[in-house]
Amino acid sequence: MLTITHRYLIYPDTAQEQQLIEWMDICRSAYNYALREIKDWCDGRKCLIDRCSIEKEYILSPELKFPNEIQQLNNLPKAKKEFPRLSEVPSQVRKLAIKQLHVAWKYFQERGFGFPRFKKYGQLKSLLFPQFKENPVTNLHIKLPKIGAIPINLHRPIPTGFVVKQVRILRKADKWYASIFLQCDVNIPDPIPHGHPIGVDVGLEKFLATSEGSIVRPPKFFKSLLLLAEIAATQTL
Repeated sequence: MLTITHRYLIYPDTAQEQQLIEWMDICRSAYNYALREIKDWCDGRKCLIDRCSIEKEYILSPELKFPNEIQQLNNLPKAKKEFPRLSEVPSQVRKLAIKQLHVAWKYFQERGFGFPRFKKYGQLKSLLFPQFKENPVTNLHIKLPKIGAIPINLHRPIPTGFVVKQVRILRKADKWYASIFLQCDVNIPDPIPHGHPIGVDVGLEKFLATSEGSIVRPPKFFKSLLLLAEIAATQTL
């Protein structure tokens, strides 16, 4: 399987741009809400069993399980009743905001530092559309769910045999981009080592030295050219 990424400029109109910004803010809120659940669960288990903090205390049931990725993803349909704004964003895009949080959480657990942080307004600047029923890209537009067709500058065509798998919409300064992930179902054979391997080292005193003992001195092209130029100058005089 061969995967490549092409990035193109897109030109959403005012309504589409506002809708994309609104979706980013909704995904940011979902990310922060899920992170708040994780932080509350962690803070509720910092206190020792025989004493409480003087400043604050999180009263959570000891039977409450850690809000893992599957649990928070399953809670998204229920959350739409309490937060109707969630229904404005495609379901797959909402889920990826939660998955992004748990990728950061897993990274924190592996390293032991870098606890995920809340995202301020405007910090979430991309949306990932993970799947499409049909090719969303034409020569003039890219079609996104609930957004419609957006003009695109397809400065290089999509290679033959490649299929659009995902599209990430990015906002940078006052411009919008579409990073299109393309896949082609081909088998790339691993190169088979052949021939006689030689180790090569490049240095200062010796221009090149090989593992077989061969040494190449610095060519000093500049000094050779200066010498030739001096010889030619003396001959002309």
